[in-house]
Amino acid sequence: MQIKEINNKEEWEEFLHNCAEKTFLQSWNWGEFNLAMKNKIWRMGIYNNEKIIGVVLALKILAKRGAFLFIPHGPVILNGLSYKDKKEILELILLHLNNVANQEKASFIRISSLFELNKENQTIFEDLKFRESPMPASSYEATWKLDLFLPEDELLKNMRKTTRYLIKKVAENEDVKIVKSADLKDIDIYQKLNKEVSRRQGFVPFSEELIEKEFEIFLRDGQVLLLFGKHNGETVAGAMIIFWSEIAFYHQAASLGKFSKLSIPYLIQWEAIKEAKKRGCKIYDFWGFTDPEKFPKHPWAGPTLFKMGFGGYKKEYAKTQDFIISNKYWINYIIEKIRKFKRKL
Repeated sequence: MQIKEINNKEEWEEFLHNCAEKTFLQSWNWGEFNLAMKNKIWRMGIYNNEKIIGVVLALKILAKRGAFLFIPHGPVILNGLSYKDKKEILELILLHLNNVANQEKASFIRISSLFELNKENQTIFEDLKFRESPMPASSYEATWKLDLFLPEDELLKNMRKTTRYLIKKVAENEDVKIVKSADLKDIDIYQKLNKEVSRRQGFVPFSEELIEKEFEIFLRDGQVLLLFGKHNGETVAGAMIIFWSEIAFYHQAASLGKFSKLSIPYLIQWEAIKEAKKRGCKIYDFWGFTDPEKFPKHPWAGPTLFKMGFGGYKKEYAKTQDFIISNKYWINYIIEKIRKFKRKL
């Protein structure tokens, strides 16, 4: 096996199209978005006898606590590769990125993989001297997915009774309208909703520049859409959906608390699912899951119950892993441990 830089968008995207476990965080456009945000990136292909068997997008993350390299939802590898192949791929990536990390003065390498959560994959990371990250990466470690091959009436039938009822109730409300937008200017409307939610829930929202730039990059290939819920003309809820490689991702959402009883997000979600089917998507990824029975006080417990109401299934992946380069890593470790406690994660 050997690892080589990839500079061809078509080669990158074509390989990913044929892989099962993937998200847009390894897409070509996610790399372009990070470049637009002035982040350093590395796009690499893993080849076996000149045949590509995996790709990995790595990012340099600059934080007050120090720099590190991050692989979000990667590496993405061919379906059905053996334990030996997966381990060899990770070894090759580590060997390459270890040199990069030293050049970039990064104290560790973080991998948030989409390797299935099982003993075999855990053993791979243990054998390669990784350690579990003190807190999950910004990308999820588990998600809720919905297969879209069924017709709309069957999808509705498979939903929780309450979810199905609320969708119908909101759809019959003449004061409520769902509007779809691929207009960059409408990011301002979404950001107003997002700021209200951040004040209500006490978190720091993504910057306007970040949201706008992400939307702009994915819009170039028609891969993003905003859906707004309006009540008597006032925008009270919104969602951003990414459509990539036959998967729709429920990437972001926000709504005004004073209109919560109208249940408009239920109809937005249903309209997004129908849009995904129209675009030929095979899967709807609800983006993030935590077991609401095991962890009822987790910040994601409520949103997860909402997502589960639409039907589907959970997918759990290996925990986020860190490979230590220097002792500066432990500064980051302590800070993230404190953050995890404060956020009740």
